[in-house]
Amino acid sequence: MRRNHDSADAPRPSRDPARRRDAAAPAPLSKTQVFRIFSENPGKVFSYRQISRRLGVVSKEQREEVFHYLKDLKRSGHIALLQNDDYRLVELPGRSFNERPDNDKPARDRGPKRGKFDPGFVAELGQEPVTHRRRTPGFDFPGTTDRTHRPGNYRHRENGAGGQEITGTVDLANNKYAYIVSEELSEDLRVYTDRLGFALDGDTVRVRLGKARDGRPSGDVVEVVERRKEEVVGRLMMQAGFGFVQPDNKRIYFDVFVPGHAFADAKNGDKVLVKITEWPDEFGRQPVGEVLRSFGAAGEHEAEIHAIMAEFGLPFEFPEEVEREANEIPANISAEEIAKRRDFRDITTFTIDPVDAKDFDDALSLRKLENGNWEVGVHIADVTHYVLPGTRLEKEAHWRATSVYLVDRTIPMLPERLSNGLCSLRPHEDKLTFSAVFELDEQGKLYDAWFGRTVIHSDRRFTYEEAQERIESGEGDFADEVNLLNRIAKELQAARFRKGAISFEAPEVKFKLDEHGKPVGVYVKERKDAHKLIEEFMLLANRKVAEFVYRLKKTKPRFTMVYRTHNAPDPERLENFALFARQFGYDLNLGEDANVSKELNKLTAEVEGKPEQSVIQALAVRSMAKAIYTTEALGHFGLAFDHYSHFTSPIRRYPDMMAHRLLEHYLQGGKNVDAEELEEDCKHSSEREKRAAQAERASIKYKQVEFMAEHVGETFTGVVSGLTEWGLYVEMGETKSEGMARLADIQEDFFELDKENLRIIGRNTGRIIRFGDEVKVIIKAANLLDRTIDLELVSLPRNAGRAARPREEFGDRAPRQRPSGRGVAGGTGGDGRSRREGGRSASDKPKPKGKGRSRYHG
Repeated sequence: MRRNHDSADAPRPSRDPARRRDAAAPAPLSKTQVFRIFSENPGKVFSYRQISRRLGVVSKEQREEVFHYLKDLKRSGHIALLQNDDYRLVELPGRSFNERPDNDKPARDRGPKRGKFDPGFVAELGQEPVTHRRRTPGFDFPGTTDRTHRPGNYRHRENGAGGQEITGTVDLANNKYAYIVSEELSEDLRVYTDRLGFALDGDTVRVRLGKARDGRPSGDVVEVVERRKEEVVGRLMMQAGFGFVQPDNKRIYFDVFVPGHAFADAKNGDKVLVKITEWPDEFGRQPVGEVLRSFGAAGEHEAEIHAIMAEFGLPFEFPEEVEREANEIPANISAEEIAKRRDFRDITTFTIDPVDAKDFDDALSLRKLENGNWEVGVHIADVTHYVLPGTRLEKEAHWRATSVYLVDRTIPMLPERLSNGLCSLRPHEDKLTFSAVFELDEQGKLYDAWFGRTVIHSDRRFTYEEAQERIESGEGDFADEVNLLNRIAKELQAARFRKGAISFEAPEVKFKLDEHGKPVGVYVKERKDAHKLIEEFMLLANRKVAEFVYRLKKTKPRFTMVYRTHNAPDPERLENFALFARQFGYDLNLGEDANVSKELNKLTAEVEGKPEQSVIQALAVRSMAKAIYTTEALGHFGLAFDHYSHFTSPIRRYPDMMAHRLLEHYLQGGKNVDAEELEEDCKHSSEREKRAAQAERASIKYKQVEFMAEHVGETFTGVVSGLTEWGLYVEMGETKSEGMARLADIQEDFFELDKENLRIIGRNTGRIIRFGDEVKVIIKAANLLDRTIDLELVSLPRNAGRAARPREEFGDRAPRQRPSGRGVAGGTGGDGRSRREGGRSASDKPKPKGKGRSRYHG
């Protein structure tokens, strides 16, 4: 239902189209409205046209008013004219931005004033090194899985016949343009946000194909058919009885207007969750919303973490009925239940997990067989014994699909009663499990496998550090068993690599937090043999469960199973990566008949310990396809497995629960299961997993910036991880934090991007800075609300060369103004965003690993 905004809560021009067409009575403007745009965006340059567009100016009289106010503000020293019609705010020490410009009057008298103009974040700028300003486009934002059609969605109104229309899905690239992905087009269509009709990432839209912009095909959104999400997280700024929410998600290209009656209990400067209640009919207006929840003052730990949770649709608590259902499950294990299972309680069994883990979902057992081989049991918590189909517990687990590991907390898939209690394989307790039991020799050769429900009794809970001590020293309780398993694991790993597995691993950033959640230390966690020991046996169980189900039926259709698949990389992307690696002197053969795995593993060995290692490995991973859940047995390229599933973590992954149910069904002689419904569940789980990874990255990025805020003015060594027309991105090795150094701030020369050769070149000196070069930087500012770090380059790379004939390359009259556009693919721009030139090749950083283990396979 539309609201009437002709009230004290909405001092804006009327939305009545008929009134807009009335040239005799244009909506009045004020100097304050013009000045506000600059004061809320210090350092940003605006043209006369941009100002007019932001104010929704539609008449000649209004355009003249805007131009008049710009001249007045320039004359009074509030703004400066840079060139042509570009203006920027003049920031002077001691000047307050909380007052109206002189001799100004409000645009309309809309009831009692509630205070002077006070955009909260502007007052915080000053001269402090830790600034709080709005950032430009950024974090990945997947939205929700629910799509609700809403009447009154945006419809583009334009007279005359239009061009061809297509329907597609919005894939936002940044706050300037998006791509429309449609089966009706051979390639993705770029649509600028001023023609996007307020559509957001994942929305379904109808687009009219139009004229090219910047030499590329473009179009206009004529209708938003389905909206995927109508809630926005951001910072609320109040003034004179109304407010605006500036989104945290940098790809959201508009603010949300909040009338005074819709503030709830939020205060100026709070991080809030706002629901959009009215979508405008045309660009130039702003969506209207109401505050659903305030998280507290922006910049505070709890407020920022809760804002990240809300931004990615993560739950804050379990519904009461779910908790109640979990608490009603009996804790005792009956003799009848034990009699149905294979009993491993007398066999040596232990768990190995991170020191802070509480949900122990896997255990290993070991005993020697009479024939001299070893029986190794991989025992997994039998979650599906407790979580039954049709229950609220089941529905909640399905909706969450995965546990999420933020820097300071876990958002579990199951209530604590299950995840840390009934299902957790705690030591010295009888526990119900679903097991994969293998007969192996010490060379890792597999002779037999058995799958079924079991009961175990863990003798010992090891941390990774304790298990590693046993491996390195050979001493301590269960040292012989741990070392035997480690030797077998090494043989299993060697066999994987011989068959073509890829060895790339992403670093895992960990934080030491004080009692208030503030990071006092950050480090990159090292994966040692104890981690790899557990990983190899989990990989073995996952692979053999998948193979077992696949081979149960020899003819098609095969029995339905939930697989974890990873497609072979796109040849074109591989070739692009090979060209990139060649810039560093690494010659890769990634052609049509090449052994891709062998070439990539060779590269891994060659770059180890070199400055460019992190950059090259990160880009190599991004050149790969992303692993997903599906009922199609497509294999796993990265692990070199023909069949692979997820079976070993049902406490934290819903697909593992699906695999358990399917395996038990077939073990009991059940018939084939219809794949259609399961495929939808797989897609849902893949989407929720992606969202969890994005939230984890956002929380890590925030803590990295918060940590670096305590080191402003200090010098760090890093490597160049990204290049754009306006700056170079540097990843600092000590913390894996990434920030940007503006090219305009490099004093030695005027640097310009040489995109084709992945470098920047000094226009006068010919000095070169390349991807992967080692540089020294000073932390200039850590922008907590932006989650960005500003750097100053203090030394060029030691190996910085010179470009041949720089004058001929750029021309004697090369313009100093850098063109707009995107930079060279690589790095994350210091803000978590991937760079994309076109098509559907946008990719994310590898998912941070959970629980201290490699998660390349999951």
